[in-house]
Amino acid sequence: MKKNVILLKSMFVVLAMFLITGLTSCKNENKPEDTKEVAEDQNEAKFDENDAKEDDSEFLVAAAESDMMEIELGKLAQSKGMSADVKNFGKMMVDEHTKSANETKPFADRLQVSLPAGLTDKGKEQYNELNEKTGKDFDEKFADLMVKNHEKAVDKMEKASTDANDPEIRSWAAGKVPVLRGHLEHAKTLQDRIKNAK
Repeated sequence: MKKNVILLKSMFVVLAMFLITGLTSCKNENKPEDTKEVAEDQNEAKFDENDAKEDDSEFLVAAAESDMMEIELGKLAQSKGMSADVKNFGKMMVDEHTKSANETKPFADRLQVSLPAGLTDKGKEQYNELNEKTGKDFDEKFADLMVKNHEKAVDKMEKASTDANDPEIRSWAAGKVPVLRGHLEHAKTLQDRIKNAK
């Protein structure tokens, strides 16, 4: 009798483990794959034997990710921003990064580079974090994100302006560096203005 109880308990534990594992794997399968990872995987498969093209594809994917993120955050700033400065900066982000995205696409087409099809996981995370805020908290968070994102964007663009293998991408990136530096300075001014506002 004792053996049967122990056996039943053991079987119950094993069954419970299978159920937990099954539910966990089902949960993970329902989560859509990050659009950036999808694009990077496709490019890696295409350019496996060509490191130069693979490096340029990584830059174009990062540029597209950045543009999409700034466009969506900019739209959110226009609708939820408290100050006119935030709304105006948001509009500038939509306009400037839409232009940038339109300039990136022909490079991707020519080099047969896959770009993210939509907002990446990182973009969604920033969007959701910002969307949770209201009032001055929203404005502060938006300005902080703009400073942080543009610091990274300037670094990536400067690197591409000297390291990109494709000469047209190098030239385009070099032209974008001063534009992004301007955005960064504007974002820092916005950040200071919001912090000092009463």
